Amino acid sequence: MLIICYLNKIIVHLYYTYNTLWYYNNSIMIDFKLDPKSGSPFYRQIIDQIKFGIAAGKLKTGEQLPTVRSLAVDLKVNLNTVAKAYKELEIQNVLATQQGTGTFISEIKIEISAEEKNNKLQDICNEFSSIAFSYGFSVNDIINQLQKQKIDENKYR
Repeated sequence: MLIICYLNKIIVHLYYTYNTLWYYNNSIMIDFKLDPKSGSPFYRQIIDQIKFGIAAGKLKTGEQLPTVRSLAVDLKVNLNTVAKAYKELEIQNVLATQQGTGTFISEIKIEISAEEKNNKLQDICNEFSSIAFSYGFSVNDIINQLQKQKIDENKYR
């Protein structure tokens, strides 16, 4: 009996994992990433990524977001973390949750100010440069490497 119960749990887990991966591969237009070293709480990072995703056009009005449970599993965070982010975005009318059907992007236009974009880019650059400097690279080394790579911006959008 214990073995059957355990096997049922494995089957349910595999089914859930497969469907979650299928969902992400086939519908979601944003790849959530959390940085534990950023000093910003995870729920705030989720909020910022959704807002920046909307502003950049990666998330469109009416698009369904992952369920709280599936996003929490994917990001390896507590359910309450994702629920808090979604709830705050609902209060701001950025998201709309429909009981039984899911959470969707509302009909709201989000514009990120130049100052906010600059602050975000500065944070990213500070983190990146501190890692590079810790390995002994100079600013010129970093610039030269970026120029050699000729990064295709669309690859990362």
